[in-house]
Amino acid sequence: MKAIRAGRRGILAKTLLLIATVVVFAISCENDIATIKALNEDLNMPMQTGSNVEITYTDSGQVKVRLMAPELKRFSRENDPYYEFPKGLKVMFYQNDGKIESHIEADYALFFEKQELWEARNNVVAKNERTHEQLFTEHIFWNQKEETIYSDQFTKIINADGTFYGEKGFEARQDLSKWKLKGSKGTVNVKDQLQEP
Repeated sequence: MKAIRAGRRGILAKTLLLIATVVVFAISCENDIATIKALNEDLNMPMQTGSNVEITYTDSGQVKVRLMAPELKRFSRENDPYYEFPKGLKVMFYQNDGKIESHIEADYALFFEKQELWEARNNVVAKNERTHEQLFTEHIFWNQKEETIYSDQFTKIINADGTFYGEKGFEARQDLSKWKLKGSKGTVNVKDQLQEP
């Protein structure tokens, strides 16, 4: 009988010790959201990631922009959240009739959420599908609010009138409908129009 009581006391003591340990750990473990965010920012780790991403922006039921990327990382820094596209992206802009107006591709890109500013680097190519104008550069910015694109690096634009170079970059509307080269030079195609008497 004494052996049974001693066995029960041992089990009871172990159970109480286990409960006390669990309670101590539960009280000492705290998931402070601010602390977790600060750790992620310090480590510069993405809060979200995605593979083979396709994002569609619409307005009044019409597709305006479609973005495709092999990889997406979202960093939610409190003062400056941003998205990174480390394997590049392709962005297509649509007309009201649903046809693609222009597109831009790059091997690497960033999107700064608060400023609504895109930055694309490495093998940047933009094309206006209506006019067939093409733009080539290594670094470009797209200001979404102002619907403008610009660069301060060497740029080449090809259109029906010729090939133009901007040694110090360019400024343009996002659809390439109006553009201005900085430090420009180029070759202009001249149409020979002979008139018969």
